[in-house]
Amino acid sequence: MGLLTHLDRTLDELDPPRWPDPSSTATHLVRKVHTLRRVPLRDLRPADLRTLVSQQVALPYVVPLAVRLLVEEPLLDAYFYEGDLLLATVNVPSTVWALLPEFAQQLGAVAAGLPESAYTDLPSRAVQETGRFVAEHRTIDGTGATGGSK
Repeated sequence: MGLLTHLDRTLDELDPPRWPDPSSTATHLVRKVHTLRRVPLRDLRPADLRTLVSQQVALPYVVPLAVRLLVEEPLLDAYFYEGDLLLATVNVPSTVWALLPEFAQQLGAVAAGLPESAYTDLPSRAVQETGRFVAEHRTIDGTGATGGSK
């Protein structure tokens, strides 16, 4: 997908159609997501990525950026708590991961490498959700084929 060649573009450009302005009665979250679609990818902060991933907006473009951050800092505190971006990202639908198998492998390796102590301050569902993700994206035969496709 050539992620690096798209960093100067916005989600409205990359993921048509462009979204109209939100209505005057839209929630803060809706207004925020609409605004983030107009920000160049290179300018999206970890909190922005967590919001977009959680709201499942333009995931083929947003997930690689999130994984890139998580490879460097798996328990990154994007906005709410340490590990919030990781938990949002491991819960991306499997259909998206099918489009991004290399990123699924990278995130699976990061999640699998976390020590048990990493989960101490995370929500109780963290162990189950990361474990499910790792199991679904475990390399079966060493060729990059993964298990668990839905």
